[in-house]
Amino acid sequence: MTETVKKLKEWVDGSDNIVFFGGAGVSTESGIPDFRSTGGLYHQEWKYPPEVILSHTFYESNPEEFFRFYRAKLLAPGAKPNAAHYKLAEWEAQGKLKAVVTQNIDGLHQAAGSRRVLELHGSVHRNYCERCGKFYGFDFMLHSQGVPRCACGGPIKPDVVLYEEGLDQQTLSDAVQAIAEADMLIIGGTSLNVYPAAGLINYYRGRKLVLINKSAVARDLAAGLVITEPIGEVLSQL
Repeated sequence: MTETVKKLKEWVDGSDNIVFFGGAGVSTESGIPDFRSTGGLYHQEWKYPPEVILSHTFYESNPEEFFRFYRAKLLAPGAKPNAAHYKLAEWEAQGKLKAVVTQNIDGLHQAAGSRRVLELHGSVHRNYCERCGKFYGFDFMLHSQGVPRCACGGPIKPDVVLYEEGLDQQTLSDAVQAIAEADMLIIGGTSLNVYPAAGLINYYRGRKLVLINKSAVARDLAAGLVITEPIGEVLSQL
């Protein structure tokens, strides 16, 4: 265990109101590609750029291509939680961690046992008929063909925030409150490129700010601890 990781352990041991703010890098160790790193979705061949396909405009104008990409790239039925997910759930069970604020849509935090997960960008596990509101789960979407349709005939839309769409205001408000009240904020697996999500860390007022990310982030942070290692490898040592 390095001196930095030892310091991280000391901070965690001395905290009882930890909030974790995470991005795609938390799930890469579970085999889910992120968007911007080498090997991520933005570096793979596709007819259109991913940010175009994952826009509300594209969803409305070319739903067949949207869902072809969605099933191929955003649904990962074989993905399992990794050490980071399990450690965060363990801290929550101990009463140390109060919330996970995530930009991920894969549901792996809940699969690991976390209860208070604030999903800023929605979840692939929630899907709704745009006509009647009926709920459909992950498996239905995975095995559907073309544009998924409800029994009523309406199109089924994933409860995922697309480009051009706004975040859920209640989730956003809950995340702001959790971060503002935290005595320790751990930022992990995110490049802090995506707004408004990345701006939420501005609400943190504590003195124990930790950044764990394999690569440099998009903005300067006055982080007391910076660890440039895979987050699962780091948290598994605690």
